[in-house]
Amino acid sequence: MSNLVAVAYPDVATAEAVRTTLAQMMKEHLIELDDAVVVTRGEDGKVRLNQAVSTAGAGAAGGALWGGLIGLLFLSPLLGAAIGAAAGGATGALADVGVDDKFMKELGTQLTPGAAALIVLVRKSTPDKVVPRIAQYGGHVIQSSLSNDAEERLEAALNQTAPVAQ
Repeated sequence: MSNLVAVAYPDVATAEAVRTTLAQMMKEHLIELDDAVVVTRGEDGKVRLNQAVSTAGAGAAGGALWGGLIGLLFLSPLLGAAIGAAAGGATGALADVGVDDKFMKELGTQLTPGAAALIVLVRKSTPDKVVPRIAQYGGHVIQSSLSNDAEERLEAALNQTAPVAQ
């Protein structure tokens, strides 16, 4: 079972730095994420989602591969790849994996203009190694599915260290 954690930051750069740190920790096998999205609220009040993975791009790549292979059967691999890429891209764009986009946009409306939040769906982690590395960035937990005790410990860790200058 995955846990949802949303942490607000004063600016986009800090949220992106935390996401980069989490990506590095994924390579070190300290954490497994199902999704990591930076939600921003611009000065104009518009909420934007910056997904870590483009489902449209992944769908297009997969569709092109399969379309090319199927196209080989009909002696037209280029046409098959083009049709497969178009179909895969369209399907990928419509797919909503990880955290629900509508939920993230609603959460983004709670941010002050110019602020950002990092929303992660954590499948597995080693908290005693992960939390100290992200605590250096500060932040404030705005939503989580963690137990009350775990959420309080995370909030305390985020608040005890002065944020890193960007």
